[in-house]
Amino acid sequence: MLLTAAAVVLGGVCFLRVALRAGPGTKPDEAARHALRLTALGAAVVAAAQLAVAALTLGTLVLGLGAGAASAFGDAWFARASCVRVVLALATAALALALARGPAGPLAWAALTAAAGLLVATSASISHAMARLDHRAWLLTFDATHQLAAAVWVGGLVHLVRAPSLDRTALRRFSSLAAASVVVLVASGFALSVAYAGDPGALVQTAYGVMVLTKTVLLVAMLALGFANFRAVRAAAARAGETRLARFVEVEAGLAITVVFAAASLTSLPPAVDIGADRATLAEVGARFSGLPPRLASPDVGELLRQTDPLAGGPQARLQIEREWSEFNHHWAGLFVLAMGLGAIAHRAGVRAARHWPLFLVGLALFLFVRNDPEVWPLGPIGFFESLAQPEILQHRLFMLLVTAFGLFEWAVRTGRLSPRPWASVFPVLCAAGGGLLLTHSHTVFSLKEAFLMEVTHAPIGVLGAFAGWARWLELRLPEAGQWPGRVWSTCLVAIGVLLIVYSEGR
Repeated sequence: MLLTAAAVVLGGVCFLRVALRAGPGTKPDEAARHALRLTALGAAVVAAAQLAVAALTLGTLVLGLGAGAASAFGDAWFARASCVRVVLALATAALALALARGPAGPLAWAALTAAAGLLVATSASISHAMARLDHRAWLLTFDATHQLAAAVWVGGLVHLVRAPSLDRTALRRFSSLAAASVVVLVASGFALSVAYAGDPGALVQTAYGVMVLTKTVLLVAMLALGFANFRAVRAAAARAGETRLARFVEVEAGLAITVVFAAASLTSLPPAVDIGADRATLAEVGARFSGLPPRLASPDVGELLRQTDPLAGGPQARLQIEREWSEFNHHWAGLFVLAMGLGAIAHRAGVRAARHWPLFLVGLALFLFVRNDPEVWPLGPIGFFESLAQPEILQHRLFMLLVTAFGLFEWAVRTGRLSPRPWASVFPVLCAAGGGLLLTHSHTVFSLKEAFLMEVTHAPIGVLGAFAGWARWLELRLPEAGQWPGRVWSTCLVAIGVLLIVYSEGR
């Protein structure tokens, strides 16, 4: 929320100043007022989210260390930087709302630009760069530059999607701004990757490296769409071309937000360069994708709970029964998803009975609700509401709600129980959101290496989920695109199913 909302703030200011040519002495038109209000909303979200992060951090310290931790927290750089960011966010929101009401002088516009820029740049002060002992100044510079460039591009795309109709000149100005931002973004991102990854092997042997690769894959997809949009703007296409441009921009913005989710995940991961003994080998990573034949018989839940306490992270080594339980869950989930993907392909091929394929999602949700956390009701002794205090379990429950919701909505649309407009949009939005959330999901276990090996399949599944969601969105919003968006999202579902079926925890 912090990164996305901050991007909306700075991206909005740059969109106003460069694309809309809003500035001192001019009365804001409809597009400018809309952008200023959206900027103010983004700044308010930053303030609220930053306060929530600080409160959560303080609460965690007090619960773990006692009331004395509160004064130590107040002296910490993180707490002071958080307070500064809250003040900057509130100031930005107030300035944006004031400018939306009428003309203002150069001082007000300069203050808005400075506050928005500082709001994004100061995020580097609570990043990995601030915690480094060597080359801190350079890393802070690269980090701030990277976040500024990302915010201009990602936030600008959000404003472009939400803006009223723009003329071709404004679109060209934004296109040039986005292209310049991408160059800076890639250059600074490469420098940070070299500094934090350390060596190429870390890209596939650590969680940090895999998330960098994930960001790269998503970025390449965004760049492909961005290049198509760039050419469309320069070609001054006809009205039909403008519709195609608008739909591609929507997908580009959606993927951009998914990239922000991946970036947020990086903040909770130690840089790969700091990980030595806890690195996985290439053989161990590859073994996670070699789980054939699938495990179709479940271990006994009573024996599982007698041997280990899953909620506490287990003993110092993952037991065989835990591995078998996890593999059983993954493999059956994969069969559900594979059946769903094949059903979607059959429905596209004209098999009427296959229109009920979304109900496999409801079955999947029920299966995972029972199996994901065996220590919790209905299998284990821990009560349902009591278990929600655990972040990992709470995330699992939220995922189940997402899966159930977009399964039921898509089924109702496919069978004519709900109108395609707007209900058909639920599936792609929640599919893309689920993919993004999966990129941020982590397990609380006893070692970095074991956590990484448990989560190494999350990245490709999250990316495929995002691609499936936005391909379906494009199929709905741009029917003239033909058959390829439908083929993409149904194939992504099949690929997710296969990845789950071949998942292994080592045998």
